[in-house]
Amino acid sequence: MTVGSQKDIDALKEIGRIAALTLNEMKRQARVGMATKELDELGGRILQSHGAVSAPKKTYQFPGHTCISVNHEVAHGIPGDRKLMPGDLINIDVCAEKDGYVADTGHSFQLPPYDEALIRLCDYTHQTMMKVISSLKAGVKINQIGRIIQAEARNGGYKVIGDLCSHGVGKAVHEWPQIVPVYNKRDNRTLKEGLVITIEPFLTTGAEHVVPHRDGWTLSTPDRSFAAQHEHTIIITKNKPIILTVA
Repeated sequence: MTVGSQKDIDALKEIGRIAALTLNEMKRQARVGMATKELDELGGRILQSHGAVSAPKKTYQFPGHTCISVNHEVAHGIPGDRKLMPGDLINIDVCAEKDGYVADTGHSFQLPPYDEALIRLCDYTHQTMMKVISSLKAGVKINQIGRIIQAEARNGGYKVIGDLCSHGVGKAVHEWPQIVPVYNKRDNRTLKEGLVITIEPFLTTGAEHVVPHRDGWTLSTPDRSFAAQHEHTIIITKNKPIILTVA
């Protein structure tokens, strides 16, 4: 969507805050021995307490309030009976709706004992996301998002999942534009003031694409490499973007 009023901005900030708060509390309470469904139900209760709902559950009938992906799973992991184990790499993705407005956020982290290589992957992916965000304003070509992600991944010794994209958001889970995470020199689209989008790089230790599970949702690396994702929802302005998904 493109914001048209202060009401839009305020409503987006509110749902962004709720999504971020939910994710932060889920991360804080994640522990060894906890089932991913238990962690997801915590997220659902937090959303409900703030008058929000899971947008993927409402829109696509996703079988959970949030997506929880573990280890070689990259995205869209279905919460279930799986117990979290020491050293697991976890990604939580919270996409929430309130009063017709949608915000989307994600975060990868590891349970102790920590592996320096996985911690670096998570931290570097977050730094990549923030570098992209800090470079964006009205008039910038959309293809610069993929260009920066691709360059940063290369510089860090990582690969990019090419078939998972940043995207428009705000009134629905997925809106125009779809933003590929690699450089496309033929893409001449530019960012407009007020445009609401996600920035969500997926960096990996090996794979450049994902494969679907039989459950119809979960996506994993085909080579059992590890992936990290971080995601913010932002509003494009004439200057620096407004980051919505902060608590």
